Formats: sequence, C-alpha cells, structure tokens
Amino acid sequence: MEGIRIEGLRKRYGAGDTAVDALKDVNLTVAAGEVVGLIGPSGSGKSTLLKCLGAVVEPSGGRMTLGGQVIYDDGWKLADLRALRRDSIGFVFQAPYLIPFLDVTDNVALLPMLAGRPNGEARRRALELLQALDVGHRAKAQPSELSGGEQQRVSIARALANRPPVILADEPTAPLDSERALAVVRILEDMAARHRTAIIVVTHDEKIIPTFKRIYHIRDGRTYEEAGEGRRLEEGVPS
Repeated sequence: MEGIRIEGLRKRYGAGDTAVDALKDVNLTVAAGEVVGLIGPSGSGKSTLLKCLGAVVEPSGGRMTLGGQVIYDDGWKLADLRALRRDSIGFVFQAPYLIPFLDVTDNVALLPMLAGRPNGEARRRALELLQALDVGHRAKAQPSELSGGEQQRVSIARALANRPPVILADEPTAPLDSERALAVVRILEDMAARHRTAIIVVTHDEKIIPTFKRIYHIRDGRTYEEAGEGRRLEEGVPS
C-alpha cells in the first residue's frame, strides 16, 4: 500500500515540567486513491499532525511514510524537505491563497515551473487540470474575478499540479455553502481515484463529514478510527 502511513507519531513541545505532548500516539493509514476525514476538537492535535505530515514541524518520535517513501523514522530521512513539500505533498487550505497578480493558469503552473518543468509543459498540465475541475473557461482570469467556489477549485488544481502522492486539505470547505462544499468533496474523491492520490481532509464541517467512508478522530493527541457514514451507506448498514 502506498499513500500515507503514520506509526506511533509523537510531538512534544518544550521540556521538563512545562512540556506539552501535542501528539502522543498517532497511528493512521490512507491508501492511494482514498479520501479520509480527520476530525477532533480544538487543541486535539489536528494542526500539529498536519504540520508534521507536511514536513513543516519535526515530530519527537515515530515513523511517517508518504507515497511508499519513509520520510521520518525517529528523525528526518530526507535532506531536502523543501523538495519533499514541493514535489510530493499538495496543500489545500481554507483560504485559496492564490497569487493575485498571476492569472489562473500561471497560479497552477507555477509549482511545476519551480520544479524545473518547461513553461509550456507546466501550462499544458495546468490547463488539463482546470478543464477537469470545470474551471477551464476561467484560465485567463485573475483570482479577484473568480467566485469562492472557483477559487477553491483552482487551489485544488494547484495542489495536483506536480502529481503528488499525498494531498493535505485543511478545512477546505469552511467558507463554502453546502452545495459548493459537497462539490469540493466530490472533486477530491474524483481526483484521488483518478490520480491514485491519498488525501486527508481535516474538517469541522458538518456538511461534509457524512460523505467520508473512513474517519479518524483525534483526541488528546491520539487517533481513533471509525467507519464513516459514507461506508455505512455503501454497505447498506443503518446509521
């Protein structure tokens, strides 16, 4: 199984009597082509876990494997974490964070260009993704000319631009109404299946939680898995 595997992950901030254990024993798997929900109350460790997975914060112990590659095993196993974030991890945030002075195509093509792809190839890839996400007709628009739902679809295209094996989505539907929120989840599911991408969606959004087939709850720095309503509906099991 490729995708995401986390084993016994721990993160401690500080030392001695003032130490805080944000992550105590996190175990989590997401298969290639799967979208999994991660939910929990404020302060439960969701943000810390996402930062560890995104190679932004160094854990204190445990093991992380992304796309079949061990990236952390009681210490980083890669010298260039910036290249890891650029090439192997796509990020989708609550706010799209599009670059305001670039048009839609160049916002999506920028990461492949930074990774060394020729400009023409990067723009062709961007246009393919924009078409797949039904915003191809906005390819030359400026971010300020897009609706909120269009901006979020462009941010998903950007996250997929380098064909990463992993996408981390942090509250991607929070600013959207129900129809657009569910559309974003359908897009993520379609992109996961199409590109064999493992996707974790961190969310408090009650509109989309019922769509997940698997959910991890995180409480007090530990994870607990349950079958989501999406799986129960698929298997014909009553909620």
